[in-house]
Amino acid sequence: MDRANSDSKEARGATITPPDPHVLVLFGAAGDLARRKLLPGLLHLDQAGLLPGACQIVGSSLEDLSDEDFMSFTQEACAKFSRSTISDEEWSRFAERLSYVPQDQGAEALAAAVDRAEKVLGGEPRRLHYLSVPPKAALPVVQTIAEAGLVERSRIVMEKPFGTDLDSARSLNARLHETFAEVQIFRIDHFLGKEAAQNILAFRFANGLFEPIWNRNHIDHVQIDVPEELGLENRAAFYESTGAYKDMVVTHLFQVLAFVAMEPPTALAPDAIGVEKNKVFRSMSPIDPHEVVRGQYNGYRHEPGVAADSETDTFVALKAEIDNWRWAGVPFYLRTGKRMPEGARIISLAFREPPQSMFPPHSGVGVHGPDHLTFDLAEASKVSLSFYGKRPGTGMKLDKLSLQFSLDETENEGNVLEAYERLIHDAMRGDHTLFTTAEGIERLWEVSTPLLEDLPPVRRYQPGTWGPNAIHQLIAPNAWRLPFERTWRSARPQVHSSASEPEPG
Repeated sequence: MDRANSDSKEARGATITPPDPHVLVLFGAAGDLARRKLLPGLLHLDQAGLLPGACQIVGSSLEDLSDEDFMSFTQEACAKFSRSTISDEEWSRFAERLSYVPQDQGAEALAAAVDRAEKVLGGEPRRLHYLSVPPKAALPVVQTIAEAGLVERSRIVMEKPFGTDLDSARSLNARLHETFAEVQIFRIDHFLGKEAAQNILAFRFANGLFEPIWNRNHIDHVQIDVPEELGLENRAAFYESTGAYKDMVVTHLFQVLAFVAMEPPTALAPDAIGVEKNKVFRSMSPIDPHEVVRGQYNGYRHEPGVAADSETDTFVALKAEIDNWRWAGVPFYLRTGKRMPEGARIISLAFREPPQSMFPPHSGVGVHGPDHLTFDLAEASKVSLSFYGKRPGTGMKLDKLSLQFSLDETENEGNVLEAYERLIHDAMRGDHTLFTTAEGIERLWEVSTPLLEDLPPVRRYQPGTWGPNAIHQLIAPNAWRLPFERTWRSARPQVHSSASEPEPG
């Protein structure tokens, strides 16, 4: 690598050596996920110097497109959804990586397209197959990859869901393992690709302030709250077969729970972290149907493609428990749903309150609940620590105060990779840290079995509300952290001439 390129990458915040030469085969290349996230994400990786210099991208989809059509489709997608400006030079370099083969031309055409791409690169590059396809199409695509002779030197990225119950998960994994070894399979969870999710590891294990109190002696309960404003968005066929629990809890919220609850790994390395995550899953108690609230927003049954008597849950809140020495007796409250008042991704740890208060009546102590450490998993990472402090003036009046951090208050905001960008880059490097294993996903379906065999009835809730009223009984005597009574602080520019970075407000 020449000095100029090295300096350019360092300036863009690249701290990891780019992966080996690759042919990336993107199945579902003309779909919505590819248009909104994957293709713009690959372009951003290229801009940041994080794609291999020797890399070709072969798109494949049901649409009958030429190479030029695919380039035009990609350019329009990147122009609309990219987070950064794209120079003519950057686009020209990226466009040279692109080619396309229609999926219905079969394995022989796919093999020929990949062979042409590999000849451009020379040698024996690695292959990354990204399956951005509906669940029912995943195994047929795997079969096509096998028939095309493209398993060797390859890795495969799988989108959720990874089954819909224990039997289907075991069957899916068994079918995958007929073609790919477990080390080749990357089951993607874009929640764990977010900067803030990884910040949990940094906060816990790099700071002597937090790790000593990260246990049942100091933490009263934990909340993981992922409401969504959107409804079905034309996904009725998929959603009717899954629902909120199967779509979100097993594949997203439980994965975040593992990051919060895991023991310190022996090293900050994929295998070591994976071992500790799976220990959390093995320690989880089976989900008790009596500790679950299922909901469905009014009007769901009138959505196109939804059965008139559908009992699919569009909302779920539950209590999970981890039966080990660190967390025994600490409830983990999880909530997610569609058509909620706002979209958010919040992890909140409530600390135990002091056993006795020396403060006088009406001082304000206890009025605003326990102290909380809150992580916002939005793209702009935010962390808040709330606590009681004395109100200025006479007397002993206390108010709830907070320390807050936001990534947009630092000079490194522009270096953040979106979740899919980070995960594609990790898959190219063979890094399983942020991906789910067969053992982990099967265990999560196992602890879900009592719930799936005895589903509570769905309760109605109005769109724009926080779910059925029963959620308050579920968490009592505590309260849900959302909606916040306060807002996240906004950064504002500094008022001196030497700096243009944002200043905490």
